[in-house]
Amino acid sequence: MSKTATLEYNGEKYEFPVTIGTEDEIAIDIKTLRANSGIITLDPGYKNTGSCESAITYLDGEKGILRYRGYTIEELAEKADFLEVAYLLIFGELPTQSQLDKFHDDIRDQAVVDEEMKKILDSFPKSAHPMGVLASLTSALIAFNPSSVNVSSEEDMYKAIVKLMAKFPVLVAWTLRKKEGLPLDYGDDTLGYVENIAKMMFKRPNKEYKKNDITINALDKLLILHADHEQNCSTSTVRIVGSSHAGLFASISAGISALWGPLHGGANQAVIEMLEGIKADGGDTKKYMAKAKDKNDPFRLMGFGHRVYKNFDPRARIIKKAADDVLGNLGIVDPVLDIAKGLEKEALEDQYFVDRKLYPNVDFYSGIIYRALNIPTEMFTVMFAMGRLPGWIAQWREMRLRNEPIGRPRQVYIGENQRAFVDISKR
Repeated sequence: MSKTATLEYNGEKYEFPVTIGTEDEIAIDIKTLRANSGIITLDPGYKNTGSCESAITYLDGEKGILRYRGYTIEELAEKADFLEVAYLLIFGELPTQSQLDKFHDDIRDQAVVDEEMKKILDSFPKSAHPMGVLASLTSALIAFNPSSVNVSSEEDMYKAIVKLMAKFPVLVAWTLRKKEGLPLDYGDDTLGYVENIAKMMFKRPNKEYKKNDITINALDKLLILHADHEQNCSTSTVRIVGSSHAGLFASISAGISALWGPLHGGANQAVIEMLEGIKADGGDTKKYMAKAKDKNDPFRLMGFGHRVYKNFDPRARIIKKAADDVLGNLGIVDPVLDIAKGLEKEALEDQYFVDRKLYPNVDFYSGIIYRALNIPTEMFTVMFAMGRLPGWIAQWREMRLRNEPIGRPRQVYIGENQRAFVDISKR
């Protein structure tokens, strides 16, 4: 028997169907509310509004659960590599070896960016923020791939996905190398997907590139942990832009711009900026822990707690070990990272933080790893975008295959009532 919910207003009752998800999430389907009653709902930030039904990612913030297509993030981070996880997110199932090999081979075949793209990159000053550069380059891919994707054709859809998975790492590496004043690199198609990203980013023109397995492993895990996170700001942007039937590249470019903000993907950059501020003030972690607990102090401890996870961020548990491995392996002497370790230790032991479950989150540890790898702070969010790419693609593909309607939120108008125009001479 189907369930319904009843809304009563002004003496009238309205019934709406109830949808129950596979994890027993309950939603009241109100799409007929305005047509039947003239009423709309108001939910600033959409914190309690489901914009879609999705089979990609399940998140339970209270219990600290994150699953991609039913697989726990812990198991995927331990047993799969990033390209396997990307395939899972986009196509719905873990690939067989032959499917994964074909996916990787097809990506290798498309991993060349048109030389004229370099002219676009050259037009940016070195001081340009890497996220602005990446969004522009991603959007510019449309000019070199002008045909729209026929979403009713699996072959067309697959080709578009492969092109973006192939070319995006090149754009990420070029964005870094532009900032660092290094020659552009196309990588090496004999390498694995993540190892090739690392080589394109870090290879110096006067030195032989030598991979570091601990570094590659940490990058691989970071990319997996960032690959999708349900209907967050950037993912919702990708879906709403795509709902207008904008192409894949344009939709992803919009997602990059949404990710740029300090309240979203810029959080790991904010962590390092906070640590540098503490260092500049003498490096006293106890002083700043006290400031964080003082409600009258404007200081906020970045990288602790999470607006979704009310318990420990499950991604942080995984990446903490990778951060410890990287710091131990590289033998880095960096007072900023020493401050980070001090804050981590105190927060995990301080009863104030323990009681409020303000544990270090994935942004805290990812910022530490990126700094240890000598990635510029302004590139942190670009790395986040690299990880989130398959999630964005999966969400765009799902939205288009489900033929979802164009996104068009309502509003409650609070402006002036109708007024008569006043001639400029009388104002």
